[in-house]
Amino acid sequence: MEKLRVEWKELLSVVIGSILFAAGMNLFIVPMGYYSGGLLGVSQIVRTILMDILHIPIPANAEIAGILNFVLNIPLFMIAYKDISKRFFFRTLLSVVVQSITLTAILIPAVPFLEDAWMTCLVGGALCGVGIGLVLRGGGSGGGADILGVLLTQKIPGFSVGKMFTGFNLVVYALCAVLFNPMVALYSIIYSVIMSTAMDKIHYQNINMTVMIFTKVDGIDTLINQTMVRGVTKWDGFGSYTNEKTHVLVTVISKYEVSRLKKLIHSLDPKAFVIFNEGMSVSGNFEKRL
Repeated sequence: MEKLRVEWKELLSVVIGSILFAAGMNLFIVPMGYYSGGLLGVSQIVRTILMDILHIPIPANAEIAGILNFVLNIPLFMIAYKDISKRFFFRTLLSVVVQSITLTAILIPAVPFLEDAWMTCLVGGALCGVGIGLVLRGGGSGGGADILGVLLTQKIPGFSVGKMFTGFNLVVYALCAVLFNPMVALYSIIYSVIMSTAMDKIHYQNINMTVMIFTKVDGIDTLINQTMVRGVTKWDGFGSYTNEKTHVLVTVISKYEVSRLKKLIHSLDPKAFVIFNEGMSVSGNFEKRL
């Protein structure tokens, strides 16, 4: 029952995050003529070429970039399915489908809500970054460069999806500067940096934590091994004041696993003393959960 509740919570996070991203894009970024990064940015460039250079009749308030983005993501879906996990693949597919539908359904305002370029980048970038961060926390990705970012995060210590997003975008925005307006590219870069920062703040996978557990109850280490599939180092100590024997357990988790670990510990020992140490780096055999 608990596992099913967690699954639905993660799927809801993917859907809400995808909608937030699409809303931030269509309501703030696109009306100012700025561009997203990744494959969506490439899709937006193609859309602009179709409308402004080839003069194909497409309604000005309709965003076809969502449909183009879905088509361009198809090869990357195969990478997600083969090299990451089926769970990640299906949640990424869900995210991209919801994004494509929402990007097409939300009409682009004729007049931008915010006329100040910096404020637009701040609000739009934060909204889009929180959206994709929620998708990543739900076990999926926004597709495109995010898939490559997640793959590299598994293979390179200290790497993050936000870093991948920023690097990929430099190429996209260089193309924007050449084809369109250098100032458009500049503000698009500012938006991208803000979005990447917000994304990594929300995506707790990038934050590792050391956990020390002090308990007199047997079996907590086994419960962590079997339920969370995390390794635990265990030894016995003695309380200085009581001189009573105490189990000392040490494990490493990602920040989004904290709530689940607390519930497991509390289920066996409500009086356990637990110390969480955030933001440390890990080398060796530590599995990143995405």
